[in-house]
Amino acid sequence: MEQIIVSGDVVNFLPPFGSAIIVPVPGAMVGSAATVMTTSKPTCVEGDEKKVVVPGVAYINGPHVIPGVGILTIDKLASDQLSTKTTSGGKKVILKGVQFDAKLTVVTPAQKPTPAGPIPDTVMSFMGKGMFVNTNVTVTDMA
Repeated sequence: MEQIIVSGDVVNFLPPFGSAIIVPVPGAMVGSAATVMTTSKPTCVEGDEKKVVVPGVAYINGPHVIPGVGILTIDKLASDQLSTKTTSGGKKVILKGVQFDAKLTVVTPAQKPTPAGPIPDTVMSFMGKGMFVNTNVTVTDMA
């Protein structure tokens, strides 16, 4: 049985993002379940993951060692992170699960130092992984 994710639960992103390495900055979930509270906090339901936006994340990519900056988001939840039984308002509740797919969207490209001056990275997004750190340890999905 998996714990249900609630408002305030931490979203951690892992440092490797494909060929890039990020300096992880955590995000937080905000639950939107109108009628379901878990441990006195709004429960997170399918779609709430799309509201996680973490700006100002430094990254490097291969020879581009002058850090760039991007925005982290949750791209897609894993199949074990959506309840098959518990819903709120017709939406599946979000469960801790293992790892979700995450995306780094570049705002300012990392740069490669050269004698002629820095050369910006041309890759504008990277895919990585992340996980939830849940505060709710008592209420689980009734699978």
